Amino acid sequence: MLSHKRIWDAIDALAARHDLSASGLAKRAGLDSTTFNKSKRIAADGRPRWPSTESLAKIMEATGSSVDEFMVLVRGEDAAPSASPAMPHPAAIALGEVPIIGMAQAGAGGFFDDAGFPAGQGWDMVAVPGASLEDGAYALKITGDSMLPLYREGDTIIVSPTAQIRRGDRVVVKTRDGEVMAKTLLRSSALRVELESVNPEHPPRSMPAADVEWMARIIWASQ
Repeated sequence: MLSHKRIWDAIDALAARHDLSASGLAKRAGLDSTTFNKSKRIAADGRPRWPSTESLAKIMEATGSSVDEFMVLVRGEDAAPSASPAMPHPAAIALGEVPIIGMAQAGAGGFFDDAGFPAGQGWDMVAVPGASLEDGAYALKITGDSMLPLYREGDTIIVSPTAQIRRGDRVVVKTRDGEVMAKTLLRSSALRVELESVNPEHPPRSMPAADVEWMARIIWASQ
């Protein structure tokens, strides 16, 4: 099974195999030299930060490695590199696939059931690191700037309707009016739900709990 540590260990092992540091591997792949820094592997709030599928695709392409070879490193096996086929498009890397939809589109009816699980038609699929993906997890494309600088417009977030939600968690909330928003949960009671935007230009939101159709925790984001 994939895990946060195994993915990062595999990146380090791939770099070492080509006599590179993690920074050197990033630069060879055309990425920012700090992309794989140790400090980038854990978010400011202590949660594990996963490398993006695009980053993984680029380092495999830059080193001439196949997905199978990279997965050998993920499993911790010391296998010699073999002739590798052409690098597939990032979306084709089988690290785990979830349905994806735009956040603005998600506000329309028919895309979720009453519990916040994906339903109906109109979903595409996207490949993401699959270690912590839970049943019913799905992806949303961020729109708007309320979560800047944490999430930018166009970023992909993975949402789990089954993950336990605690105060301070980043969540996606859908109201009964059809509004879908990514916020930080300040507090939740049987009567009210209070949410905060990362961007200080957007004021906190407080609403009756009865106005919330569902709330789901953000468990991963492309960075």
